[in-house]
Amino acid sequence: IRAMGSKSASKALMEKAKVPTTPGYHGDEQGLERLREEAKRIGFPVMIKAVAGGGGRGMRLVADDAAFPDALRAARSEAQNAFGDPNVILERAIVQPRHIEIQVFGDRHGNAIHLGERDCSVQRRHQKLIEEAPSPAVSPELRARMGATAVAAVKAINYEGAGTLEFLLDKAGNYYFMEMNTRLQVEHPVTEAITGLDLVELQLRVAGGEPLPLKQEDVSFSGHAIEVRLCAEDAAHNFMPQSGTMLRWHAPLELRVEDALESGGEIPPFYDSMIAKVISHGTTRDEARRKLIAGLERMTALGVTTNQSFLARCLAHPAFAEGQATTAFIAERSVDLL
Repeated sequence: IRAMGSKSASKALMEKAKVPTTPGYHGDEQGLERLREEAKRIGFPVMIKAVAGGGGRGMRLVADDAAFPDALRAARSEAQNAFGDPNVILERAIVQPRHIEIQVFGDRHGNAIHLGERDCSVQRRHQKLIEEAPSPAVSPELRARMGATAVAAVKAINYEGAGTLEFLLDKAGNYYFMEMNTRLQVEHPVTEAITGLDLVELQLRVAGGEPLPLKQEDVSFSGHAIEVRLCAEDAAHNFMPQSGTMLRWHAPLELRVEDALESGGEIPPFYDSMIAKVISHGTTRDEARRKLIAGLERMTALGVTTNQSFLARCLAHPAFAEGQATTAFIAERSVDLL
């Protein structure tokens, strides 16, 4: 966990393990002029990322040299406030990539497996809103390659427990390591749905010293699963977080819903805006997508503004329906979606 907790240290470790990484700078020299020179060397557009970051905080996309000082100042300020660490790394920005992550498990007996990928490309403010498994952009051959890369990374650091390796996938099928989350992710239910495995149980068994109960060849996939993050936010006003009293809450009973909501309950302003996760599973991607749209339409969430209808419009949009969504999906189609 310590090894992968810093974006700069984890990049160095992954490079040693021959894991493909995005060209960039993750050195200790953090002065403006050094970082500016490194950005020019990498080539614009570049991404500034907080070393200790997560959840999209402390990140800025910079189009050219003139915009770099202000973007760096803003990223550092946000990183300091969120994580107590203003240091950053720089990466070449991959234009309109897919955000693909691989679920991994390792035990203390030297075993490691992957459980396939999740596509988390639909995002706002670099934070995920819709996640699915498997990815419509990943072939069986690419899955095997990315999975093998992820397992090699797990073994390189003797990792024990559940983890997720996050990659950017470009249009040519090249993938680049971004970071490793040394925990279960918000979107782990879609992996559970298509593998039939209980990832929390697996994590507890591994933590208890047991060997993983299955090998890579035992992992199989069934159907397609999609998850949306229901958030207390106003999509029409730059996804501004909302708080207040949830006057009426009723979740669709036919879908898996994870929440701590109740009618009359308060949604405070102190936490992340996500208030529920809604997950569908179908024989095909389109079946899972249609089930989730229907569930969102039947959901009752009154009293606090949420992104309920925005999520339904995202799922119904032709680009998403055809499996074409990249990380630019919301930004490029904001007029349609809003």
